[in-house]
Amino acid sequence: MRKIVAGLVSAGLALALAACGSDAAPADSVYANQEAMVGISMPNETSERWINDGNQMADQFKAMGYQVDLKFAADDAAKQSSQLQAMIDEDAKLLVVSAFDGGALGDVLAKAAAKNIPVIAYDRLLTGTKDVSYQATFDNERVGVMQANLLVDKLKLGSGGNESAPKIELFAGSPTDSNAKSFYDGSMSVLKPYIRNGDVVVGSGETRFKPITTEKYDGKIAGERMTTILGKYYSDSDLVDGILSPYDGMTRGVIDALKADGYGTESKPLPVTSGQDAELDSVKSIIAGEQTATIFKDTRELAKVAVQQGNALLTGTTPIVNDTETYDNGVKTVPTYLLYPVAVDKSNYNTLLIKSGYLDAGELVG
Repeated sequence: MRKIVAGLVSAGLALALAACGSDAAPADSVYANQEAMVGISMPNETSERWINDGNQMADQFKAMGYQVDLKFAADDAAKQSSQLQAMIDEDAKLLVVSAFDGGALGDVLAKAAAKNIPVIAYDRLLTGTKDVSYQATFDNERVGVMQANLLVDKLKLGSGGNESAPKIELFAGSPTDSNAKSFYDGSMSVLKPYIRNGDVVVGSGETRFKPITTEKYDGKIAGERMTTILGKYYSDSDLVDGILSPYDGMTRGVIDALKADGYGTESKPLPVTSGQDAELDSVKSIIAGEQTATIFKDTRELAKVAVQQGNALLTGTTPIVNDTETYDNGVKTVPTYLLYPVAVDKSNYNTLLIKSGYLDAGELVG
């Protein structure tokens, strides 16, 4: 399995690298020679991935000769809109946007379009607007499938290996992020048959998307909901066996709540837990035997794709895409370059995260 996973990531990243080509701007770059400004808008600075993504794109655009205005929106749609308006007023020639609320930016994107400023949606679909040119993202429904399959495999669902049906709880991401529904849909495409057949039980009974969403992917909010669920539906003799969580920060909040309730001992082991983004603290948790696994989305490669798309738009060439059918934002189908995630656990984190240079082994100490 390790070889299969490593092969998948190698193949997927090699494809992206081949498509992206050189990081250098073409000699006849129209805007790079004029030091045109690129606006990059990320949703927050509370998740380390958005900081890294923003900085990676900024560094690459600067290496090509562009000026960069990088802003973080503090998970505030109004603030993000204001920041984008400022970039438009500063005569940005390109906007790269990872939205806090993908459906809340239509007005400001229309103003960008009025000034012929192309927009790239970065890892979060911009919805309800025609004023988005391209998207760079991961296959987020596949992320949900992989997270659900972790529970299926570790809990031996459908194998006849359980004396009684394991109990799980479901968590979803922020209702403002279209990816949250993609994660959920992917997960439920796997779990629904097992739930319907009684192979697994959701102890709280909460399975619909809206009740299980977690505002801003906030780990504290997820932990508070876990505490409430444990108090209402579980006891020392009736334990939760698995947690479907879409994001590492939420998973850590849930684990903290479980440990506060006495989980993490031989008689009351921590449940199987999923996650996403291979955040440093969650990788440490995986190594320590607490969080079970995470989904690794190599954002270094995603940043390269977005920069290639942006430079192509600015130099009059064709951006790379490999999906022109899937991403209907309610107004148009957004041409997209899709990258593929891989699962990381204690058995393969060294190969996928350390040897690839994504994390420094020294960061995992202490």
